[in-house]
Amino acid sequence: MSVTTAPMPLLKITDLNAWYGESHVLHGIDLELGEGQLITLLGRNGSGRTTTLRAIMGMVDRRTGSISIRGEEFISKPAHRIAPLGRIGYCPEERGIFASLNVEENLLLPPTVGKDGMSLDEIYEMFPNLKEVRKRMGTLLSGGEQQMLAIARILRTGARLLLLDEITEGLAPVIVKALGDALSRLKKSGYTIILVEQNFRFAAPRADRHYVIEHGKVVDRIEADEVDAKMDRLNHYLSV
Repeated sequence: MSVTTAPMPLLKITDLNAWYGESHVLHGIDLELGEGQLITLLGRNGSGRTTTLRAIMGMVDRRTGSISIRGEEFISKPAHRIAPLGRIGYCPEERGIFASLNVEENLLLPPTVGKDGMSLDEIYEMFPNLKEVRKRMGTLLSGGEQQMLAIARILRTGARLLLLDEITEGLAPVIVKALGDALSRLKKSGYTIILVEQNFRFAAPRADRHYVIEHGKVVDRIEADEVDAKMDRLNHYLSV
């Protein structure tokens, strides 16, 4: 009798604790996702969602627990060794583009890490808005154009695990739709995505699973097919 074993998750986080100085911010986060999945981290401001992304990248003062990517332990790797591996791309809420350079100069800058990095043509095909403004300086870009550029810079590196923090915040509906279309395409192409997002209507149709975080802990895990039945519970978690 053969036994079917579940595939190893691409990312598995177990009992993740994190500190900024003496402040203990994460208190035992557990989550996992498989290759090609998209999960969301939901919760109120200050709940620990962004710190979870930063802790994965090693961008906290101290962390304990386990962060396993394709079976390799990352908890002891410092931040300056995680990013150059080319496996993880982090798009922070502040975007981090080079305002004094134009769009194309931003895209041609290092790092170019992995062989799977998107070409300029592929970037412009996914984000036609960027092609139209490719010679425009970063200081003159709209918020939506800056957000597209920040994501595009990550895709140039060949990272296949994307950590995206509040990518729709403050953007016009037409830009939000364009970003949603891009996420759907990336997921279909096998990218694995963790999305911190306040706009649940944007996140829900694309997510395989939702993790609700409160006070640095995961307090609920809701699969995509459970959302309708648990909508009242979600509204309670997310209400201000």
